[in-house]
Amino acid sequence: MQDLYGREITYLRLSITDRCNLRCKYCNPEGSSNWLPHDEILSFEELVSICRAASMIGIKKIRLTGGEPLLRPDFVKLINLISEINTIEKICITTNGVLLEDFAYEIRKSGLRHINISLDTLKRDKFNYITGMDLFNKVWNGIQKVISEGFKPIKINTVIMSGINDDEILDIAGLTLDYPLNVRFIEYMPLGCRSKWDLDTVVSSQKIKEIVENTYGELTPVENSRLSGPAILYRIKNAKADIGFIAPITRHFCNICNRLRLTPEGRLRLCLFSDEEIDLKSILRSGGTQEDLRNAIEKGIIIKPARHALQQTKRHMSGIGG
Repeated sequence: MQDLYGREITYLRLSITDRCNLRCKYCNPEGSSNWLPHDEILSFEELVSICRAASMIGIKKIRLTGGEPLLRPDFVKLINLISEINTIEKICITTNGVLLEDFAYEIRKSGLRHINISLDTLKRDKFNYITGMDLFNKVWNGIQKVISEGFKPIKINTVIMSGINDDEILDIAGLTLDYPLNVRFIEYMPLGCRSKWDLDTVVSSQKIKEIVENTYGELTPVENSRLSGPAILYRIKNAKADIGFIAPITRHFCNICNRLRLTPEGRLRLCLFSDEEIDLKSILRSGGTQEDLRNAIEKGIIIKPARHALQQTKRHMSGIGG
């Protein structure tokens, strides 16, 4: 289904929990114990009903996010249930990697192969500073585990922040030379009401690309696949994987945005930076049908905004799903 601006909406991000085991400075710096009550979060059956209704109007790709999705008990069961929807072509997961070593085998057994790992530094002390937890080694072991288990593609999502980790751009880009890890450099953006976003902390994608090319040589453009996200892809000569640049600040990609988001408590969010939402949980829990869900999702697509206003939202990011 297309929205009013001709964008084909094919991608739904499901935040399956608001809980997280990290306290990243740009997402949830103070931490939180004010998690949603269990009965407020959608059940697996409710999530699958929404996925099924969304698939009827053209959703082809589902990504499980959080919070940290691997904290949701029996999450592999959800992967299996969604995979039974024949028209869903791709199921992915985005994780902070802390629990990846423990669950990689289970995830692989479910058939899921597409995995994104959020990692902003390769230094243990800096990881502790950014995330509030001394867990770098556990995350790195998880990355090695998914490589050995044959996941593909494996993407490393890195938010570059001036004065914090911009000195590691070359080291992170260099991962693509040594490992089958696709790196995604992401411009620092406002990430919810608890983030301390500052425009001066933004390092533009163009600047990051220049830094990479000054050392590794001119990057070769790579064509994106049909269901891929907004990254503009390149490759270092003789690299094993790609480098992508995602520029929501300096080169917004709203004109090609193909996604919707679902919050853990069942609110369909039409834009990351807009607090306009449609309550799907009320439809589910008041006896609504698949057709009712489909109509509500279609309405959301129709009123999806033309572009973001790049503003702080009223919610924190772990309650949105990124």
